[in-house]
Parts: sequence; C-alpha cells; structure tokens
Amino acid sequence: MCLQPLRRRTARHQQGRRFLRRHCKEREHLDRAASGERTAGAGSSGVRHLFLRVRIALACAAGHAHPQQRRRPSPVTRILGISAFYHDSAAALIEDGRIVAAAQEERFSRKKHDARFPRQATRYCLEAAGIGLGDVDHVVFYDKPLLKFERLLETYLAYSPRGIASFLQAMPVWLKEKLYLKRLLRKELELMPGGGSAKLPPLLFTEHHQAHAAAAFYPSPFEEAAVICLDGVGEWATTSVWTGTRDGLKPAWELRFPHSLGLLYSAFTYYCGFKVNSGEYKLMGLAPYGEPRYAALIQEHLLDLKDDGTFRLDMKYFDFATGLTMTNAHFDALLGGSPRRAESPLDQRHMDLARSIQQVTEEVVLRIARTVARETGMRDLCMGGGVALNCVANGRLLREGPFERIWVQPAAGDAGSALGAALCAWHDHLRAPRTVQPGDAMQGSCLGPAYSATEIRTRLTSAGAVFTEVDDATLYADTARALGTGEVVAWFQGRMEFGPRALGNRSILGDPRNPGMQRTMNLKIKYRESFRPFAPAVMRDRVNEYFELDTDSPYMLLVAPVQPALRLADAAHEAKFGIDKLMQRRSTLPAITHVDYSARVQTVTREDNARFHALLDAFHEETGCAVLINTSFNVRGEPIVCTPEDAYRCFMRTEIDQLVVGNCVMRKAAQPPVAKDERWQQEFELD
Repeated sequence: MCLQPLRRRTARHQQGRRFLRRHCKEREHLDRAASGERTAGAGSSGVRHLFLRVRIALACAAGHAHPQQRRRPSPVTRILGISAFYHDSAAALIEDGRIVAAAQEERFSRKKHDARFPRQATRYCLEAAGIGLGDVDHVVFYDKPLLKFERLLETYLAYSPRGIASFLQAMPVWLKEKLYLKRLLRKELELMPGGGSAKLPPLLFTEHHQAHAAAAFYPSPFEEAAVICLDGVGEWATTSVWTGTRDGLKPAWELRFPHSLGLLYSAFTYYCGFKVNSGEYKLMGLAPYGEPRYAALIQEHLLDLKDDGTFRLDMKYFDFATGLTMTNAHFDALLGGSPRRAESPLDQRHMDLARSIQQVTEEVVLRIARTVARETGMRDLCMGGGVALNCVANGRLLREGPFERIWVQPAAGDAGSALGAALCAWHDHLRAPRTVQPGDAMQGSCLGPAYSATEIRTRLTSAGAVFTEVDDATLYADTARALGTGEVVAWFQGRMEFGPRALGNRSILGDPRNPGMQRTMNLKIKYRESFRPFAPAVMRDRVNEYFELDTDSPYMLLVAPVQPALRLADAAHEAKFGIDKLMQRRSTLPAITHVDYSARVQTVTREDNARFHALLDAFHEETGCAVLINTSFNVRGEPIVCTPEDAYRCFMRTEIDQLVVGNCVMRKAAQPPVAKDERWQQEFELD
C-alpha cells in the first residue's frame, strides 16, 4: 500500500528507467558477470514486478538531479569501503590497493556492535590519509540492498501467512530508509570532511559474499587459493565458494537462504540464552564443558547434511525466516525444554547443547573443505564470514583438513566487509593487479588510530591521571616484573586493532602460570562469565614448545592443543563434568588451558608487533615463560578501548593493577581516589 503512489509518478518512472538503463552496469553492480544476481524462480512474477518498481523508485530517489562533476586526475586511486545498517558497521580506506586505515564505528561511539553509518570511523580513515572525501575516487558499500529486499519479499510470500508480525515490523524501515540507501549514503557522505553533493565520489555496491571473499583472499599471503565464506546470510548466499588467482576472484557455487550454517549456530546461541550476532563465541567457549549428546539428534531432525558438505535445514523448527525469534515450539519440543533466559544459571544440558552444535559445525566445515579441495585442486585456503571466527573449527580444519595452509581474515565478520568492498572495487572493478605481501597485507590488523607521546601526555593529564614516563628498556623490564609477580597490566600501544580481537595494542595482560588468574580476570576485571577461557600470546619462534602448533597464528584464530608434556594428568579432573572442571589445574599454564587442554593461540613476531614482542621477550627473560595471557582491553558489553581516555576510564573502574599507555605508566595506588559507583556498568548493554 505504501508503494501505491509510484503508479501516479509516470514522469519519474521514465526518468528511473532511463537511469537504470544508462548506469546500472557501471554504478550499481561491481562486475555483474562475476557476482551475478539471483533469478527469481517460477511463480514469482508478482515479486519480480514489485522488485522492478522498487528499483525504479530507488533510482529516482538517489539524487540524480546532481550529476557527477568532472574530477581532477589523481596519481593515487583512493577507495573508501563502508559496511553499515546491520551490525558492526565499519569503514576502510585503501590507496592503490594498499590498506591505509580501517576501524569499527563501535570503538568511537562506545556502543558495541554499533550498526549506524560509520561517521566517526570514516572521519578517522580520511584523517589517517590526510585527505577529504573529495580526494576519494570511489565509495563502495558492502551489500546490495535491492537483492536483500527481494529475498525478504520472496521469503514472506513463501511463508505467508506466517511471519506477518515480522513483515509489519520490517517493511516500514525498508520503505522509509533501506530502499533509498543510495540517497541515505550520499546524505551521510556529504557530512564528511571535503564532502558536499558536487564533490561526492561515485558510489558502488558489491554483493555481501563478494566483499567477504575479497577481504579473505586479496590481503592473504597466497598467490592462489580456494576461498570459503560462511555466515548467517548476505543477500541470498549463506555459504559461498570462490577461487582466487592472479586474475582475481571467481565464484564457484553457493548455498542460499534459509539454509545457513551461521543461522543454525545462532539459533543455538539464542536457545542457550546468549545474544545472536554477539554471543556465538560464548557458545564456542562453553562447548568443552559438555558432551555431544544432541549431535545425532541435530543431524537427524534439524540438518540434512550430505557427504559433500551441502545441507538443508528443516525449517519446521526455525522462525528466523519470518519470525521475531530464532526458534519455535517445535525446536523446544525436540530438545526438551524452553530457551534459557539470559543471565540465568547454566546447567549441563546447555553445555551439552553447545558441544553438540559445535561438533556438527566442525563436521560441516570439514566436509565442505574436502569438497572444495577436490574440486579446485588448490593447496591453500582463505576463509571469511562470521563462521570463520570459529577458531575451534579452524584449528580442527588445519589439523584434519585437506589444505596445507589456512589464512583467515582477522575481521572476518561484517566489519571486515568494508575492507573487502574496497579491495573488490580495486581488483575486480578497476582490474588492478594484485601484489602478494610477505606474511599478509593486513599489517598485523593494527589499522586504527594511534597517538603520539605528546598527545598521550596531554590526554592523560586532562583525565587526571598520575603517571611516570620511562624509556623503552625500563618499560619492558618493569612491566615484565609486575606481570611475573601476579599483577594484571593493561597495555595500550600504537594503532588500534581492526576486528574483534585485541592483538597486543589494546590488551589486558596476565601471567598464564597463575592458577587463579582466569577467575580473577573474568570476575574482577572483565566482569563476565567465569567459564570463558583466555587466550595465550606466545613468541612465534617458541610456539611449538607450548602448543601442538607450528604455523603462524597472528590473529588468534586457531585453537591448538597444549603440549602433552605441559599437561597435568589428573584422574579427578577427567571424572568431573561441566563447570566443575573449571577449578581444576590442567597444565603448567592453567590460566590459558581450557578444560579440553586446548588454547586459542596468538603468535607474535617482531615484524608484526615490535613492542608486544619486546614485552614477551622481557617476560621470558624474567620468568623463563614466553607466553602471556592476552585479552581485550574492555569490560563486558564495552567495545575495546580506542583512546587514552577510554583506557584510563576502564583502568579506574576495574581492579587492573597497572596501566601502560605508550611509555606512560600508571599504578592504581598512585591515582587520585574515585568514589565507588557501580552505576557505570549500566552504560554498556550486556553482550
């Protein structure tokens, strides 16, 4: 009914049709031959007609009254990538294919998983390059909203009359904003430094999985590789397979909505009482406490899994296609109960469910990988999409799978698609050649803001901090000594990390040999669930001394077993179940050894992160241990800290013993007294 006025706008119809004929290939579709658009199936002529009308409306509403002015020639091609309006919005800037800057909006807005247009992240990217928006040659959005709208319409029609509540909730947003996304993007871009309607660069759109694939392959260290993208859903694709070569990315095949491994995992995340698109990593961390008692049930009723890894979900049990929840009463009946309420106690059943869906997920990933290796003949694999952040599955794939090497994009979720969209425009749209960088092109994923020594001093002084500034040698030695005596140190250095992991620049550090450190850091510093494990950072040349791993893992995306020689065999531990295993000492590095004797490993080299490597080296000299606990510098529900002010605020609100920002050292006892007020925790919505 809201679309009815379009029928009366004949002149605008004609304008829209002319525009679509003239500009569709060049501006709305990046390499349409490579990415393709979905063709509606039989019986969907009404949807196709409505879809065409919506496309015409979008063309008319996109601001074509102001044609692009001729832009001055530039010796450098700059491309700005944007992801926004779903979750984890971000911006990324490249110059001639080199990554200049990338950041998530949440780090600036302090709202976790902020989905709004990344205004502050975009400003940061432009400032990092010393340019205005007028110096950018292309802006690329990571998604094709019209294809997504087509999927929504076809899904609602297919399930009608189910889903009417969800339909009524979704349509006003689409009809008011998302269908006119080009206009909305232009309006936001005009607010950027150097913006203005006459100066806006051309606006391009990639497909969602195309952006994931580009982010996974183009920065990788491989000349050629198979690429697997797994997530919830993009426009239609939920799983996609690509081949990456010197000629670029080529799609091989895909699985389509609603049959989604990511949404299946999110359904169990929801059912176990965690937040969708936020709590999946908690489910993964909970899994080792359980047994796979439900794995066979999942494969018998929920998932029809073929030998080649392709699958179909039985949608009888799920409501995510049309409803306001992930699962329904059929799902509850199958698994013997209602979903867990958020923040209520976890029991053994939840742990068993987590273990079961984790095992099924690993099996799907392994089968797909074997099929892809057989079909492509490739020896190396790149991975993208949110499911690629499942480091347990990644570790098993490395150990048991068919590929010799695996590289996972450190920002594998939607935030990383901002970078993927920009790289896609450079390599696939502009046909620029690719140069493989030693290690990879991500620069250790440290692509966010950094602060000079002068800025740090000024900002800390303004925040009321009492600090001592020391030289590098003293800094590393004193910090290593403090860690060795059981202190918890917040470590803030250089450029902020891009992606969900802190990799040594915005980190909280501790001694992994301390048996009580996991509980202390979870409950008194991070204010989060006690079952959640911590990751070890280890010097790359010593990783094999501590873990059954002898490859690079710079982004904390591979889980590996702790070396058997370091494990503490304990029959009492093996006899325990569930959360009772938590308090048992499992190895000589108890604070980073999970209950199944595994660890999520980060390897550190001098080339990737010189200052963090120097601290690890100093800790090794001090203690004989080349491993530190590394967890993100934030509390539960808070984005990772971005600025020195964020760091000092978090330091003062928690029981962290020492804060290091650059070469400025702050000890808690030396700080001015602060009145105890727990209301600050209400600033952050629990994840």
